[in-house]
Amino acid sequence: MGAVAQRAEQLLGTAVVATTPVAGGDICTSTRLRLSDGRSALMKTRPHAPDGFFAREADGLRWLAQAGGVDVPEVLAAEDDCLVLAWVESGKPSMEAAEQLGRALAVTHRAGAPGFGLEAGDGFIGTLPLPNRPAASWPEFYATRRVLPYLKLAADRGHIAPQDAAAVDSVVRRIVELAGPDEPAARLHGDLWAGNLLWGADARVWLIDPAAHGGHRETDLAMLALFGCPQLPRVLDAYAEAAPLADGWEDRVPLHQLFPLLVHACLFGGGYGGRAGDAARALG
Repeated sequence: MGAVAQRAEQLLGTAVVATTPVAGGDICTSTRLRLSDGRSALMKTRPHAPDGFFAREADGLRWLAQAGGVDVPEVLAAEDDCLVLAWVESGKPSMEAAEQLGRALAVTHRAGAPGFGLEAGDGFIGTLPLPNRPAASWPEFYATRRVLPYLKLAADRGHIAPQDAAAVDSVVRRIVELAGPDEPAARLHGDLWAGNLLWGADARVWLIDPAAHGGHRETDLAMLALFGCPQLPRVLDAYAEAAPLADGWEDRVPLHQLFPLLVHACLFGGGYGGRAGDAARALG
């Protein structure tokens, strides 16, 4: 029996009868476990994972689950070397599931957070550290914990041109003006691009791989739009029906996309630094 199966049996107290590699993802190795009690589970491993890497993900999933909104897989075990989740059978996107996602995401956001950030500590975005120290307002939090750290890192790595970095810096200096009406802290997934939505065979949509924290709800919605989400117009319509958005939210989408674009610039280079600059310039 392989090391993955042996480790899973130690944690779950149930025999593993088969393991299957799961494709996708470049951060962790994922394995499907078939258990002797008839269940299946997903085990994620990463050699030499940073301290708290899997614990923070597990905490985020549990916190999102407590909202009673969008479904998240049950956490079966979380240790320094791995995370084990209940298996969710994948299906195809549908209009009905998209509508349910929009309404449920409004519920998750409405569950709120104690403030902007996360008292429990810093987390991870991909393989990068993610500062979560709470701030007094969303503009302060977004500028100092989300935009500026990754702008500096992208510049240090030579992944953003000086003119694009200057455009982003200009937005930071005007962020209070650009942020729109004040809203209470929402309970965010925090990395809600389409790849972190699992369209289930049960016609439900499940959230995975969170960078959960208290933030602005428009951030999750802007992330959905960044890399193409199936049935996005229906998701947004259903969300707005359940929780109307403040005037001008569509104009603020580039502001909320600065953070993920800068993270991608840090990690992958390519054209993401230029896209961050374009998003900043779109804000006027």
